Amino acid sequence: MAVTLTAWQAFSLEALAERLGRACLAANASVTAAESCTGGGVSSAITDIAGSSAYFETGYVTYANGAKQRLLGVRETTLAEYGAVSAETVDEMVAGACRDSGATLGVAISGVAGPGGGSVDKPVGTVWFAWGDGQTQVTECHQLPGTRGEVRRDAVRVALIGLIERLEKMISPA
Repeated sequence: MAVTLTAWQAFSLEALAERLGRACLAANASVTAAESCTGGGVSSAITDIAGSSAYFETGYVTYANGAKQRLLGVRETTLAEYGAVSAETVDEMVAGACRDSGATLGVAISGVAGPGGGSVDKPVGTVWFAWGDGQTQVTECHQLPGTRGEVRRDAVRVALIGLIERLEKMISPA
């Protein structure tokens, strides 16, 4: 299932974080975030909600590759072969975050927020996401338009939406 940002554009980050909290409580689940280009934005949005300690204990800001390796167990060979902005890297990030935190569900984000740093293969606005439970992950790549701030904000939005959708499926599977 692909997260469709436009369907959720009317929701503020606060409204999304509140909905995430309700879903966590209903599913008796906890969440974690392993962030790179968002620099803690997902963790911040979640912890802006009073009572979020009931379902959010740990978040990881691993902006540099060394931090991804040390804190999340991302392999040096993964970073060398695929780069920090890749499906393979976010897959290992979310697995490491779930393993370390014990969270039921996690999200990992790594991207090129700009204004520089892009390439032909990974232009500015390229953001990889992985959602998973430490065993099974789903990855998606989004090309987010706008300024650095807009890319980062929309990446937080996509991350929260993906967590919500997965938790709501846990509550009432189709």
